Amino acid sequence: MSDVEIFGPAFSTFVRSVMLACEEKGIPYRQHMEAEGMPVAMRSDAHMKLHPFGKVPVLLHNGQSLCETTSILRYLEARYPDNPLQPSDPWARAQLDQWCSFITVYVDQALIRRYLLEFVFPKGDGGSVREDRVERALPEVNKMLSFIESQLEGHTCLLGDELTLADLLLLPMVDYLLKWPQTQQTTQAYPNIVRYTESLRQRPSAQKVLV
Repeated sequence: MSDVEIFGPAFSTFVRSVMLACEEKGIPYRQHMEAEGMPVAMRSDAHMKLHPFGKVPVLLHNGQSLCETTSILRYLEARYPDNPLQPSDPWARAQLDQWCSFITVYVDQALIRRYLLEFVFPKGDGGSVREDRVERALPEVNKMLSFIESQLEGHTCLLGDELTLADLLLLPMVDYLLKWPQTQQTTQAYPNIVRYTESLRQRPSAQKVLV
């Protein structure tokens, strides 16, 4: 029985990032949408008690709760030091923190919030995709994909050849883009991203989480 609990739906990219970290580090965990054994709806009063802005994931551990994905990942790194997912060198770790910020702020907004979700949860008339919003989103989508494509040149992972927290943040996003029929064509134009995603999908952690 695990004392690490991840509150949030399993389809969330950021929930998946925390699940991947637990899998990579060998941390037993339970992912759910409960509080004190009772089901909790998104943005309900019970959810807002766990996260003041009604977001996910929330880590529940030893009777305490922690929100915001990067904070959760850094806590897990400190609490469970085996199988580290960040470098020990101060400069390299600062570079990692920089990339974690890039991904959770700019990349997530461009690729997921303003683009992918327009297809996954269409809000146009009759449940149709708002094509005008998709068109407006595409320049920034391509800018972000080009940025990542350049970073991956000659590397198997974002910061070289070792898996880090930054990869665990990015992988669920690009995995969705390459799987979702309406976004595949855009992403396929970036071969380094395709190679990177297909490679990391083979890891046992990804085989279990990215389903």
